[in-house]
Amino acid sequence: MLVKICGITTLEAAKAAEEAGVDFIGFVFAPSKRRISPDAAADIAKHLSPAVKKVGVFVNETKENIEQIAKMVGLDYIQLHGDEDARFALELGMPVIKAFPIEAVCDETLRAYPCEFYVIDSPGTTYRGGSGNVFDWSRLERLNIDRRKLILAGGLNEQNVAKAISAVRPVGVDVSSGVETNGKKDVGKIKRFVQAAKNVDV
Repeated sequence: MLVKICGITTLEAAKAAEEAGVDFIGFVFAPSKRRISPDAAADIAKHLSPAVKKVGVFVNETKENIEQIAKMVGLDYIQLHGDEDARFALELGMPVIKAFPIEAVCDETLRAYPCEFYVIDSPGTTYRGGSGNVFDWSRLERLNIDRRKLILAGGLNEQNVAKAISAVRPVGVDVSSGVETNGKKDVGKIKRFVQAAKNVDV
């Protein structure tokens, strides 16, 4: 089971995720309370093993800015969380993770989008991206979605991630607020979340 911890803003949280066995960490370069500067992300990234894949989260950013930040930070994946079309994803020339809110997903959209993974999330609130709430996982049953490309997000935490994995059978899970205490990444919660996700027999 692939595990992604998103909204990393400190080296302490990044190292905790790495030590716990996380596969991806996400840096948010879009409007968000978890937004990080490219310089700060680059400083964190240089302390991490190449085994931990670094994902940059962008919302309707220009191709030039994405490429510049990707090079500066050493990103492995670009996660697109806005209205970026399939042509834009192809022009990036990097592995893409495309995020969709559950209410905006249909088979045609999924089939046409060139990406390595889809993140299916709950609808956003103030910002693009998830609300930290769980959506009805049974809605995914209506989609002809390749589970080998599906990363499940939306309200996941150490208590419900095993149930989510068993119900949905995604290739990975993505968490941000579910491993936080008072809006900050919690080292203990990160470790317990990764362990809970990795221990599911799928």
